[in-house]
Amino acid sequence: MVYTNMANTYKNQQIMTSSPEELTLLLYNGAIRFITESVAAMEQGNMQQAHNSNLRAQDIVREFMATLDTSYEISKTWMPLYDYVIYCLIQGNIKKDKEQLLQAKTILFELREAWVAAMKQTRMGRVAGK
Repeated sequence: MVYTNMANTYKNQQIMTSSPEELTLLLYNGAIRFITESVAAMEQGNMQQAHNSNLRAQDIVREFMATLDTSYEISKTWMPLYDYVIYCLIQGNIKKDKEQLLQAKTILFELREAWVAAMKQTRMGRVAGK
């Protein structure tokens, strides 16, 4: 119990002190983790937990979709990817299809890696004074 409270306190502190870019990274990590949990729960036959974790991943992806700044050209590429991820999550949840969930996880992982690269490039630009 004490460990759980400490972990929650740490997580809350991490969220409160993170930049918007870091918060986005935390959300990617969370969505990937929830998909992983959903697949594991399916494998264990715990369909309620699989469903709950899947819904949490869907919530995060929907938040990405709602907050995507469509004034940038890249948004036109990322929105269909998010839409497809939602499709895979829903199909995986309805059909209890791990392959659909793993497809969604792969796409989110690749988007996360692109986000990390963009964060690094932005930081290097700031250091260089650009």
